[in-house]
Amino acid sequence: MTELTTHAMPAAVLWDMDGTLVDTEPYWMASEQELVRSFGGTWTHDDGLLLVGQGLWTSAAILQSRGVDLPADEIVYGLTERVREKLAGEGVPWRPGARELLQSLRERGVRTALVTMSVRSMAEQIVAAIPFDAFDVIVSGDEVSEPKPHPEPYLRATQILGIEPGEAVAIEDSLVGLASAVASGATAIGVPHIVPLPESDEHTLWESLDGRTADDIAAVAAAREEAR
Repeated sequence: MTELTTHAMPAAVLWDMDGTLVDTEPYWMASEQELVRSFGGTWTHDDGLLLVGQGLWTSAAILQSRGVDLPADEIVYGLTERVREKLAGEGVPWRPGARELLQSLRERGVRTALVTMSVRSMAEQIVAAIPFDAFDVIVSGDEVSEPKPHPEPYLRATQILGIEPGEAVAIEDSLVGLASAVASGATAIGVPHIVPLPESDEHTLWESLDGRTADDIAAVAAAREEAR
């Protein structure tokens, strides 16, 4: 008979949004393509991959370099509104297992934060579609000075929660996001989606969130603490 080991829960779990909680990347890519084409340019799937995980104002600068003759704020909020329209019209495309894992954490009393480079209005729209109290804190891209891969977004979340970064686990789908989480001092779990993620001693890789529970998160946190 195998003895089950129960690990203590982390103080908080910090979630990326686009590509991790929800599969909005196709909405963003389609909106970017529409925008670039409106200025006579071309925007391919590979071009869209360049922006995955990036801060929106960083993405705006790249789009400007490809011929989008608009101020950065207009690009950011225009793209956001287009994606929000797609969310409202076509529905919120949840990543497999994400809501179930989130609910498992909440049922165990684990605090959570949504740490996204999207703007707050879009984050709130997605959170409102979750049928339970999902997040204690939202940190959005329009509320930080430095976007991912800088650690500021995750440091801000842990500061608001009143915990040390090393007490938290962060879940990300992009290399940019993982870099931010690792730099903050959080235990990082990478769940690759559109862009592959490398193996590394700095983070744990999961193929999917499907079937994962709060106990799986606790086990990763315990293993990382032991490695330290």
